[in-house]
Amino acid sequence: VKNKAPAEVQITAEQLLREAKERELELLPPPPQQKITDVEELNDYKLRKRKTFEDNIRKNRTVISNWIKYAQWEESLKEIHRARSIYERALDVDYRNVTLWLKYAEMEMKNRQVNHARNIWDRAITTLPRVNQFWYKYTYMEEMLGNVAGSRQVFERWMEWQPEEQAWHSYINFELRYKEVDRARSIYERYILFNALHRYFFNIALLVIVHPDVKNWIKYARFEEKHSYFAHARKVYERAVEFFGEDHMDEHLYVAFAKFEENQKEFERVRVIYKYALDRIPKQDAQNLFKNYTIFEKKFGDRRGIEDIIVSKRRFQYEEEVKANPHNYDAWFDYLRLVESDADAETVREVYERAIANVPPIQEKRHWKRYIYLWINYALYEELEAKASKRTRQVYQACIELIPHKKFTFAKIWLLYAQFEIRQKNLPLARRALGTSIGKCPKNKLFKGYIELELQLREFDRCRKLYEKFLEFAPENCTSWIKFAELETILGDIDRARAIYELAISQPRLDMPEVLWKSYIDFEIEQEEYEKTRNLYRRLLQRTQHVKVWISFAQFELSAGREESLSRCRQIYEEANKAMRNCEEKEERVMLLESWRNFEEEFGTDTTKERIVKLMPEKIKKRRKLQAEDGSDAGWEEYYDYIFPEDTANQPNLKLLAMAKLWKKQQQESEAAEMDPDKDIDESQS
Repeated sequence: VKNKAPAEVQITAEQLLREAKERELELLPPPPQQKITDVEELNDYKLRKRKTFEDNIRKNRTVISNWIKYAQWEESLKEIHRARSIYERALDVDYRNVTLWLKYAEMEMKNRQVNHARNIWDRAITTLPRVNQFWYKYTYMEEMLGNVAGSRQVFERWMEWQPEEQAWHSYINFELRYKEVDRARSIYERYILFNALHRYFFNIALLVIVHPDVKNWIKYARFEEKHSYFAHARKVYERAVEFFGEDHMDEHLYVAFAKFEENQKEFERVRVIYKYALDRIPKQDAQNLFKNYTIFEKKFGDRRGIEDIIVSKRRFQYEEEVKANPHNYDAWFDYLRLVESDADAETVREVYERAIANVPPIQEKRHWKRYIYLWINYALYEELEAKASKRTRQVYQACIELIPHKKFTFAKIWLLYAQFEIRQKNLPLARRALGTSIGKCPKNKLFKGYIELELQLREFDRCRKLYEKFLEFAPENCTSWIKFAELETILGDIDRARAIYELAISQPRLDMPEVLWKSYIDFEIEQEEYEKTRNLYRRLLQRTQHVKVWISFAQFELSAGREESLSRCRQIYEEANKAMRNCEEKEERVMLLESWRNFEEEFGTDTTKERIVKLMPEKIKKRRKLQAEDGSDAGWEEYYDYIFPEDTANQPNLKLLAMAKLWKKQQQESEAAEMDPDKDIDESQS
């Protein structure tokens, strides 16, 4: 397509959604149910189903879902031998399919064929030993059967394959369920030894450092601690520290070690562990270690001292940033997070006061968007952390006084303040705040929030007044008109709802008039006021002659459910066709005629069907010149045009004009040939 310019008439998203919603109602009829009354019919049914399944398998043997459906169908008939045979045939086709093994074993377990299930699991783990799901299912089955020794044997076979971490922990949890602590300890030792050997061999083979995860050592130590073997737990931590050395120190190991010693009331050992780690781990990798050390000192040490030692560096960094640029609000946010986590309430308030004192120098909303969150965080801190409701109210009021409402405002602040007052069970102050906001700086979001509040309180008279104020402020907002009318409809005041709709459609400017008219029409249809609905359609057609309106009008008449509905619908189509004869967009007229034709095919007679066929246009391809923006020739483009029989009948000289144009073209070609005879000679020789 050469012309890539957008079409003059665009389809809106609302139209697409409406059509999709209308087509959802087109449901397919369910298949007929077959009732089997005797054995012969049952055998015949089985034979036909088996033949169907076998044909599907023969067409494509590699589709495992066909095998599974076949076997499950045989299982549903209690034909276990047949189902087993089908699964075996399927395994011959694809023995690597995990789902096939699982379905096969589940069938045997479901039918209480324990030995068969064991046989299948043994084959599965032998064939595909790296599929952990087989091992989990096998051990779970043995444990459910009470065969603890058999389950342990399966776990031992699994551990020989050196599986992933979760498998080892499953084995350990299995032993702990049966109070076998010594066995669980030996499994931990084997696992830790396996990790150490794994690291050693990788170092030799790859010449890189690949050390095992610290969390395995921590889990081992916590296991010993849980079972009150504190000396063993301490020994595990010490072995881990020695194993990783100073080259691969991890803060999580030292944090866990320190917390263990803290639980044992060994506070001096805790300090030694923290200091040893902090002296050797880089500062950027020891954030969690710093945090836990600070918490420990808060509990058992001098708070001021630890605060000066650990937090001073970060505070100094943030102080330098905010001094260099006081309007760097991101630095203030980071500084406040640090202070909130460590300092007392007075220090936090002091930093907040310093931060909010840096008011943006320009009264433009884009410069205030980050700054306003300082106030929001301040208020939330006072309410949630400091539990000071009076100070929270003062923060909100100071923020509201600071914002230049004549130029811009923030609806979020007003709504948060009102919600705070509601949480304090102070409804009059919340209403006063929202009323002040609407009086000073009305916004759609403020009206919606206030209305939602009153709806939750079931204050419908206040909702009506708010809607009236809202519509005085923004009469072009169709959504507000619709919500107001829906509220009156829910309250049962149909006349008020209708009056609201009438006021809405009489507005000179609306943002989404098509949505408003549709809502009004749907409202009248729900009230079964068909005559008023017709009048609405007529009034809408006086404003717009869009084809969708005509089609919707005709479908409404068809769905009215009365005797004269067909004639009314056909009359609407007649009027629409006459009205759209002078329409420049021929595609809309074609759309109307196609809708009319579908109607006649379903409800019309032979005469009406023949008539609508005669009205259908002829589709022809044409060419037209294109011009660029500067007026130069931009080539030709092809397009489709429609010729309607009615238009041709009204122009009897159309054929004569076409013949005259053809004759003129032929004359021009002959004159050009006489003026250039050499060209004709060359063409004849070629």
